[in-house]
Amino acid sequence: MATPATVRREGDALAFAGALTREAAAVLWPQALALLPQAQRFDLSAVSSVDSAGLALLVELAQRSGGVSVAGDPPGLDGLRRAYRLSPALSFAQA
Repeated sequence: MATPATVRREGDALAFAGALTREAAAVLWPQALALLPQAQRFDLSAVSSVDSAGLALLVELAQRSGGVSVAGDPPGLDGLRRAYRLSPALSFAQA
């Protein structure tokens, strides 16, 4: 059984852990939103994988924060980021 995904505040960062999946995104959304004010970084170093719903969670939080830097490169993140033409900071590329 996989470890449940979590999010916690560490200074100016939201630190995520576990697999960021569709199921996890629904659970993490209210927690992450409450922790978001003044967050400047997302720490994904303890994330085991990211699916498209997990990416959507991260992108929406990044947009609401006004922009973040991202530390860590869990499996699935880079491929999805490139497929959706997102910057390393999870913002949409300008046309």
